[in-house]
Amino acid sequence: MDNPFVMEQCYKAPIEKVWAALTHENHMRAWYFPQLEKFQPVVGFAFEFVADNSPYQKDWRVTQVEKEKKLAHSWQYKGYAGGSEVTFELVAEGAGTRLKLTHSGLASFPPDPHFARSRFEAGWQRILGSNLKYYLEKNLDNLTSR
Repeated sequence: MDNPFVMEQCYKAPIEKVWAALTHENHMRAWYFPQLEKFQPVVGFAFEFVADNSPYQKDWRVTQVEKEKKLAHSWQYKGYAGGSEVTFELVAEGAGTRLKLTHSGLASFPPDPHFARSRFEAGWQRILGSNLKYYLEKNLDNLTSR
């Protein structure tokens, strides 16, 4: 049985700025994954990452796109069983934005410390609660969509 990890975070940024941070590869490198080489918010697009010799190479594809509402992508690792999905949902709240993250399928990964649920939870807290929050605060005027 899957017990998705769900997290909500509010940002003092309008929805179009948060969307830009979620969907523009230059912004994504700064707060999400610096190894990201190419990304497009198009269903079926395969993320491209710089080869970093990690034994845990990402194999991600965009699965859902609703402009300024929802972005989802698969989260798998090459050569490992299991697969999950990450969904970012955006809702405007006054002048700010509430982001709801759902990471489902975590139980499908092998029993390896790298795939421990607690590791994903801590990672998302850092990525959304720190990295993205800080990035939006410092770069709000420079965030534009495609």
